[in-house]
Amino acid sequence: MSESLYDTDFYSWTRKQAELLREGKLSLLDRGHLIEEIEDLGNRHYDQLESRLVQLMAHLLKWQVQHWQRSNSWRATVRVQQLSLGKLLRRNPGLKPRVDEAMTEGWEEARLLAIAETGLPDEQFFECCPYTFEQVMDADFWP
Repeated sequence: MSESLYDTDFYSWTRKQAELLREGKLSLLDRGHLIEEIEDLGNRHYDQLESRLVQLMAHLLKWQVQHWQRSNSWRATVRVQQLSLGKLLRRNPGLKPRVDEAMTEGWEEARLLAIAETGLPDEQFFECCPYTFEQVMDADFWP
C-alpha cells in the first residue's frame, strides 16, 4: 500500500510515513522510498548552494568585465546571495566541505550566464573561476 501511495499521492505518503515514525511502527515504513527521499533532501541543499554560487559568481564576473554597466541592482544581487549563502551554510554546516566542488561545478554555468547577459565575446571571460570562496563571500570584494 505504501508503494502505491508513494506513486499516486506523494503528500499523503509523507504524512503516513511521519505518522508511522511517531508511533514507532518502523517495520511498516516504506524504507526504500524513505531513504531515497532523505538523500534527495540533502541533494537539494547542495543544489541550492551551487545555484546561489552561480548567481553570485556570474554577477561578480559581470561586475569585473563590464565595469561601465555596473549598477546598484548588481550590487544588491551580490549582497543578497552572500547573505543567503551565509545563512545556508550556518544552517547546514555539512555543506562547507563541498563549497569548492560547488564553485568548480557551477563556474561554467556562471560564465555562460554572464556571457549571455552581457553580450560580450566568450574570450573576455575566464575559463576557470578566478575567485576564491573567501573572496566571493567578502562584502568588500569587488573585482
